[in-house]
Amino acid sequence: MNVSLVNDLSVYQLVMGVQTPPKPLSLSPATLLSLVRAQIDLLIEQQIAATLWVKLPPDKIWQSELARYQSSVGASSLIYTCQIDESRKVEAGEDKGEEKLNTSSSPSSPSSSHHVPVHLPPDSQMRRESFLMVLSPQFCSLILAHRPLKKRKSQTSGKVNTNKNQPLLIITTVEGRVIQQVLNGIQQGIAPESSSILPASFICPTVPQATLMNQLLAKQLLRQDEINRQIITVRTNKLEQQNQELHNKEQLKDEYLKNVCQELRIPLTHMKTALSLLNSPNLKPPQRQRYLQMLNTQCDQQNSLITGFLELVQLEQNLEGTTLELVRLSDIVPGVVSTYQPVAQEKGIMLAYTVPTELPSVWCVSGRLRQIVINLLHNSLKFTPNGGQVWVRARNQGDYVQLEFRDTGIGIPENEIPKIFDRFYRVRTAATEDYGGAGLGLTIVQQLLLRCGGSISVRSKLSEGSSFTVQLATVGNIPKAIATENEL
Repeated sequence: MNVSLVNDLSVYQLVMGVQTPPKPLSLSPATLLSLVRAQIDLLIEQQIAATLWVKLPPDKIWQSELARYQSSVGASSLIYTCQIDESRKVEAGEDKGEEKLNTSSSPSSPSSSHHVPVHLPPDSQMRRESFLMVLSPQFCSLILAHRPLKKRKSQTSGKVNTNKNQPLLIITTVEGRVIQQVLNGIQQGIAPESSSILPASFICPTVPQATLMNQLLAKQLLRQDEINRQIITVRTNKLEQQNQELHNKEQLKDEYLKNVCQELRIPLTHMKTALSLLNSPNLKPPQRQRYLQMLNTQCDQQNSLITGFLELVQLEQNLEGTTLELVRLSDIVPGVVSTYQPVAQEKGIMLAYTVPTELPSVWCVSGRLRQIVINLLHNSLKFTPNGGQVWVRARNQGDYVQLEFRDTGIGIPENEIPKIFDRFYRVRTAATEDYGGAGLGLTIVQQLLLRCGGSISVRSKLSEGSSFTVQLATVGNIPKAIATENEL
């Protein structure tokens, strides 16, 4: 048997149309679930064979309640399940996302003859409603939830209220006059060829028996208490997780500050040593010159540490608020390479680049692509000995552009590669040469690439050189950061 509603009915409007309608309460979906479960508990306990009219969310947790009732009461029950007419909705071209949210499919059951699908028009107002209506000579009830329309996009903030967590307007009643009004409205909206949904002699009882009401209220309290305990458990677990995350952040912060202090102490120790040696009365001019040079080098090292540290702190504080822009590598790389050509020539290093002009634009943090190129090229030149070679190459690879910095430098020990993006990390080698630096350049590069949906990988071998490969998203591959901003 099939039933169709030809009129665009709203159960919520039928209820609100009675004289002195029940007052809706703003409640959560969890409370609605507890009310439905309490009703099913009562029907099962009292073995009330009723006709049910339902339109509940399609989630398994809701449909299992109907299955639980039917398996207990059996063939004496009849369930009318309201659902949007799928074929007509597709023809009407309605939004599929709304359909998924607001329609409910018939619950699976061993006896499908006791489930009657009720086809609703594609634009039915019931798409924003969920309800359970129980009809029997000894007990009638209605639980109704109405979700208000979404707010439109704000012209000032540009943000949309998705009302995903917005409370429902819920009405629960056992008044016969209200339920009869809903029943009459549904009967009038049924297609002429459909049979009557209830015997003509059926009349809702004015109020249920007092004993049934007492039992229902008791079950509602039990179910609500169960829901509350579940909510408390979820919130407690979430708070514990947040506390653990805060504790971990505090530990990282303490470790960070400890590393900063240690890094700043090293140049100070060298400077203090040089100053004490300069006070020696027997100091010869070459020695004095060497200690003065040590002072100058360590001052530069400490200044580099402080500058890098402040830059990293500022970057981490403002990174989420930065915007992304489309940039062409051919507009940035040649200029940076030209700037470093004198440094390469002084060390006898062959420095070359290949950046095709036809490469697509890439996404990067505004004004920061140049810094990424500088940091990586500077490292390649710094760790490449005299007579070595450094190449910068760019090529297209799917939705990304690959930018490679390859050198014939000292290389990185295999066990050190996972650490090179850590703050203040500097390559440890057996060479006596002090390469200096703050050990923050690669950390900054990685942070910038993560923000714009890019990545960086490393291949290296001691005494043979290293290769740093950067991947940047192209114009057609919108980074997650931008997609998230557009959704807000």
